[in-house]
Amino acid sequence: MDLRNAVREKFKGLLPELLGMELEEVTPERVRATLVVRPDLCTTGGILHGGSIMAFADTLGAIGTVANMPAGASTATIESKTNFIGGALAGTTVTGEATPVHKGRSTQVWQTRVTTAEGKLVALVTQTQIVKPAKA
Repeated sequence: MDLRNAVREKFKGLLPELLGMELEEVTPERVRATLVVRPDLCTTGGILHGGSIMAFADTLGAIGTVANMPAGASTATIESKTNFIGGALAGTTVTGEATPVHKGRSTQVWQTRVTTAEGKLVALVTQTQIVKPAKA
């Protein structure tokens, strides 16, 4: 089973599946997914909620970290910063693309760009993931 399908299986019944994330690419250098902006993921104004954006981006950075970890290791987000640039309307689709800024032994930093179908930047998210060694 390839990494993308393994991640899909692991997310069954969890938040990424609830959000409706569709993984398109998972490699050690890039993670890309789409998200349909449903009304239940929006603010009262019909704009994608910041929390939805952050959950989407956080998941992509975590997947990128997992793609680069040694077998048996685990990860958790220890810091995340989001710049909200523009909105995404209900009924549209956004794309998230996460790329590594730093892939160290004990931490990794990933940056995720969330854009509209037209290429307009919605948010820029930078997160730090801790890499916890496998339990002996």
